[in-house]
Amino acid sequence: MINPKNILLVRTDRIGDVVLSLPLAEEIKKAFPECKISFLVKAYTLDLVKDHPYIDEVLTLDETEKSPNIFSNVKKIKSKNFDSCIVVYPTFKIAFLLFLSGIKNRIGTGYRSYSFFFTKKIYEHRKYAEKHELQYNLNLLKVFGIEKRLNLGEAEFHLQISEAGKTDVEQFFLEKKIDERRPVIIVHPGSGGSAVDLPLSRMKELVQHLLELKATVLITGSSNETEICQSLVLNENTINVAGRFSLASLIALIDKSSIFISNSTGPLHIAAALGKYVVGFYPKIDACSVRRWGPFTENKVIYEPTLNCQNCSRKQCERLDCMDTISITEVFANIKKNYMLLQKNGDF
Repeated sequence: MINPKNILLVRTDRIGDVVLSLPLAEEIKKAFPECKISFLVKAYTLDLVKDHPYIDEVLTLDETEKSPNIFSNVKKIKSKNFDSCIVVYPTFKIAFLLFLSGIKNRIGTGYRSYSFFFTKKIYEHRKYAEKHELQYNLNLLKVFGIEKRLNLGEAEFHLQISEAGKTDVEQFFLEKKIDERRPVIIVHPGSGGSAVDLPLSRMKELVQHLLELKATVLITGSSNETEICQSLVLNENTINVAGRFSLASLIALIDKSSIFISNSTGPLHIAAALGKYVVGFYPKIDACSVRRWGPFTENKVIYEPTLNCQNCSRKQCERLDCMDTISITEVFANIKKNYMLLQKNGDF
């Protein structure tokens, strides 16, 4: 068994992926209290790990035109004298530069052509979605003698709300004259291509229903999603904020919301990690299904296509227009019921 003293966790992909890797730090620190834990991420996900109570240092990946810079990253990582690293999300270049960094114990999947770069291999095929992504991540800790299984609602993510993010959101609310006595519902219509989405026409239908509730509806998205977000602006109580906020400010904005509604996407995992009531739309495709990528919380309701299809694929899902079978009337009925319950409990 490996007894790490200075470990690097590596997750250099997207927002939701990083969120679902955060519990690793706490589990390692509980098992090895004296171990220093560092986390390597892309620069744009830095705010997810910044000031995390179980992460001692954060490193950002040096990139040139969205590709890892081998020389500068190897130099940076070598200088930290790590004895172990866990590559939660592997790519050839990431595995290669960690190999060149000379870290003694390199833990990663055994199912890649470049897995020979790892000294300790974990043999699990994630694409079959037999477990949740968070559990797959935790299973990488077995090489340290850490056997951990978490049920929904048991994971702690320790996302931090920055003061700068809070201030930015407060200023935005003042600029837009948003009545803070009204609860905030966030709708996030895109997914950045990571899944098959609820059709925009269905999302618009849902927003129309949400306006029956006395709430402010904020439409969030990346700057590339400004147009689709704008199509959901139906009156003065729906506001398009696509591209408006940094990640730190988006975390603070989500923290001010009561309900978060979206397709399978990173901000949905932020909302779940912050304890918000979340509503998600997921296809039945194994690789992006709710079984693997659902929000890791009990405070949720998830909708999938009603078609009883077999061996679902992205091509088949799009051809059959599966996501269009989701009943918005049913979705809104559940949202309204939970909205009234939150109101009764004084949550807003």
